[in-house]
Amino acid sequence: MSFLTKLFGKSKEETNMSTIKLAVIYYSSTGTNYQLAKWAEEGGKAAGAEVKVLKVPELAPQAAIDSNPAWKAHVEETRDVQEVTLDDLEWADAIIFSVPTRFGNLPGQVKQFIDTTGGLWFNGKLANKAVSAMSSASNAHGGQEATILSLYTTMHHWGAIIASPGYTDPIQFSSGGNPYGVSVTVGQDGKMQENVEEAAKYQAKRTVQVAGWIKKGNQ
Repeated sequence: MSFLTKLFGKSKEETNMSTIKLAVIYYSSTGTNYQLAKWAEEGGKAAGAEVKVLKVPELAPQAAIDSNPAWKAHVEETRDVQEVTLDDLEWADAIIFSVPTRFGNLPGQVKQFIDTTGGLWFNGKLANKAVSAMSSASNAHGGQEATILSLYTTMHHWGAIIASPGYTDPIQFSSGGNPYGVSVTVGQDGKMQENVEEAAKYQAKRTVQVAGWIKKGNQ
């Protein structure tokens, strides 16, 4: 029995989970945040949600991509992953973002997409959605938390409900301990230095759960 089940009760955890639509939106140049998104997909499905994994469109010039073999390989490997659209945001009850940090902030590709959401925001189409975020950087203090919080600032403007993991499950203490959302350090070998697979799955389950509470409250 999980910590949340003990705290809130099984019946609440299972309420309306099958009706929740979860969009896992990621940007990834070499694959780290794609992997986090895939783990979040597993967690969302385990919670009974309908899940879409969607990538933010790439804006970097082809020459820049070609100059980095790992970047080029990842673009090829994920060629068939659907790109996110505004319709996906409107469709979703819950949204998880997984993005790398760029100088302690969002990648330009992600900011560009978010900047197109003004029409949905103006018409109240983004309010009351459960949202959460994950991030990565190449060193332990590379801006992961700042990146997540920067994204949450936009979510506050949307009127969304932030579903951060906090310390609501013991898994948080064995996966880096970031209460705002899963964050990882990527070594020079391209591998994650922290074991965050179960934490990413848990964060997705919690986000789906919060979305279920919101939906139940609106009925």
